[in-house]
Amino acid sequence: MPAITKAHIVERLFGQDIFTKAESAQVIETLFEIIKQTLEQGEELLINGFGKFCVNEKHQRRGRNPQTAEPILLPPRSVVTFKCSAKLREKINRQEEKQSMAPSRKRQ
Repeated sequence: MPAITKAHIVERLFGQDIFTKAESAQVIETLFEIIKQTLEQGEELLINGFGKFCVNEKHQRRGRNPQTAEPILLPPRSVVTFKCSAKLREKINRQEEKQSMAPSRKRQ
């Protein structure tokens, strides 16, 4: 299944007949900018019913160059993690159950 893009999100918002296409694009762009700024500042982002984004710090660690097998030190870095809400997880699992229970069609 292909990934949904920002353009697809704008199209879906525009399809709700609430905003013009330009306004839809601006709303989505503003939303993502707020999300990015929040994470850049190291703050957690909680969206009720969706999930929680966190910035975690990874310490310096030993690694290995996969081409030469030479040991190297990997520098400390920040990573963003996401944990979905129980509501979202439940909806996803319900959807998977529906798909697994649907009769499969054989390709010819």
